[in-house]
Amino acid sequence: MSPLRTVAPAILAIALLSGCSAAQSTPEASSTPTPEPRPVPATAGTPEPFDPVAVYVQAAMAGMSVEEKAASLLMLHRPGLDPAPIRADIEGYGLAGVILMGDNVPGDPASLRALTDALVVDPDLPPLVAIDQEGGIVRRLPWDAAAGPDTLKSQPVEATTQAFDARAALLSDVGASVNFGIVADVTADPGSFIYSRVLGIDPASAADRVAAAVGSEQGEVFSTLKHFPGHGAAPGDSHTSIPQTDLAYADWEARDAVPFQAGIDAGAELVMFGHLRFTAVDDAPATVSAAWMDVLRDDLGFDGVAITDDMLMLQRSGVPEFADPVENAVRALVAGQDLLLYVLPADPSSVGVDVDALIGGIASAVESGRIDQDSLDESVARVLTLRRSLAVG
Repeated sequence: MSPLRTVAPAILAIALLSGCSAAQSTPEASSTPTPEPRPVPATAGTPEPFDPVAVYVQAAMAGMSVEEKAASLLMLHRPGLDPAPIRADIEGYGLAGVILMGDNVPGDPASLRALTDALVVDPDLPPLVAIDQEGGIVRRLPWDAAAGPDTLKSQPVEATTQAFDARAALLSDVGASVNFGIVADVTADPGSFIYSRVLGIDPASAADRVAAAVGSEQGEVFSTLKHFPGHGAAPGDSHTSIPQTDLAYADWEARDAVPFQAGIDAGAELVMFGHLRFTAVDDAPATVSAAWMDVLRDDLGFDGVAITDDMLMLQRSGVPEFADPVENAVRALVAGQDLLLYVLPADPSSVGVDVDALIGGIASAVESGRIDQDSLDESVARVLTLRRSLAVG
């Protein structure tokens, strides 16, 4: 059975399990006789009505410190083919998981499976192992021969289903559990940075193919829609700048929102936010914008895991406001992000981040009240639910 289908109910169950009992009021006097109490079944009060994943997550969270909760919301990349330092990050910090880049991928599937198997510190709570496997120009597994978005956008929807059927099976076979591979951006401009990676050049065609890709990944890997609220509307490359648009919300809703809504409705478990400024909604980049998080949760109805694009990209933008990695992380969590992504460089002198300082800074922001404790716990519950479902699926 797919672990993916239990995620949203489990999060709801955690909320129910954690809720406080309402104060009981004294009933008014009544002439109606009070019925005799019926025998209580032996199973009453046990957690059977709730998803077992939720029960596990609640118990795990009860024993976590603020620092451990902060660390559980981080996903890192550590360069190299040796699993030992990657596993040390997971075990030492208690990370949510890792993202595999090209420098982590050996020459054959069996070797990659051996690497990902070595990253499992606790089989009861496996790490999320993510990878960018869009197909076409963005693929970390060189043996993925299935069609990519560059060709799928001009083929029937069935071609997308077939391509992502094959792609999802490859990812599952090598031990990847999250694919950052479904581009829900839409643009018809061949000059756009994202054009070769989009699945459709208009809202309807993109939506059909995004939904098909999500459907193909169900039961194999967790699906991620990116780059919310839509790179197609914001010119520029978010790897080195903060692309900006003044697109009106109504126009965004009619165009850029459509593929994301289709992917959410199809069951995508994650949505990745881009470092994109839509100034008509919020002058802040979407990754640190509570306004855009409200749109995702309330208007699009997404209740899964919200993840940032690589947070180091904000630092590389050159904008002084985003020079401090700890402040960036705190702002993202204040905005409601669940999972923070960091692609650490091979060269320590390059733009990077002190992981210990990052965890400490987040914990301090929680203790000062800047990051709401309940919001933090909701994010931890979402991420742990995703991880636990891998073990019990």
